[in-house]
Amino acid sequence: MSAHVLVLGGTTEARELAAALAARPGVRVTSSLAGRVSRPGALAGDVRVGGFGGADGLAAWLGEHGADAVVDATHPFAAGITANAARATTAAGVPLVVLRRPGWRPGPGDRWHPVGSLAQAAELLPAVGGRVFLTTGRLGLAAFAHLTAPYFVVRAVEPPEPPMPPHTEVVLARGPFTVADELVLLREHRIDVLVTKDSGGAATAAKLTAARRLGLPVVVVRRPPLPEGVTAVPDVAGALARLGLSAP
Repeated sequence: MSAHVLVLGGTTEARELAAALAARPGVRVTSSLAGRVSRPGALAGDVRVGGFGGADGLAAWLGEHGADAVVDATHPFAAGITANAARATTAAGVPLVVLRRPGWRPGPGDRWHPVGSLAQAAELLPAVGGRVFLTTGRLGLAAFAHLTAPYFVVRAVEPPEPPMPPHTEVVLARGPFTVADELVLLREHRIDVLVTKDSGGAATAAKLTAARRLGLPVVVVRRPPLPEGVTAVPDVAGALARLGLSAP
């Protein structure tokens, strides 16, 4: 068969899917990156960087480039992109597949405090701990900028930009990180609470295991809901099946 598939996102799953699609005869894959990371890793197939100009711009791109399907494999918290993808594919008459790794679930010994947003996490935080390992992404620091009492340790691939909390230490590092790595960080910085988004997957779950071993509370920001009528597949195999490309 001949098909052109647009893959949105630079997540691990997006990269695996792009490679799987590019390996199939007759299938052309274009990966779209937001451009927030200055040195993204290599991707199979064609790559475009930057936004589309909202849902209307994406719908126009799909028509101009003859896209036959779209796979939204963005981060589970990229709600705006997912909403635009749903509107654009409906307008263009192109099928949409949403690929989302399963969310995390608390286990025995976990001390989780689920919240619905970064703002709710910031509101809860002063009552939970004063030395914070904040792993919600560098673009989410503004939600905590008004908190003057807690001490924050923020790990990021690239230096974050203001606004950010006044007492913030930035650790520049690129994962994946082992449980041993996370235990060292938590102990060295005397962390007493972890704040994270429910990103899911194994790649960033080591910090949860480390927090459990140390008996630390974890403030977990729940994922935003998918657009109405949209369902997700949990892995690359599921995305390929939705696309009708299961067989190699």
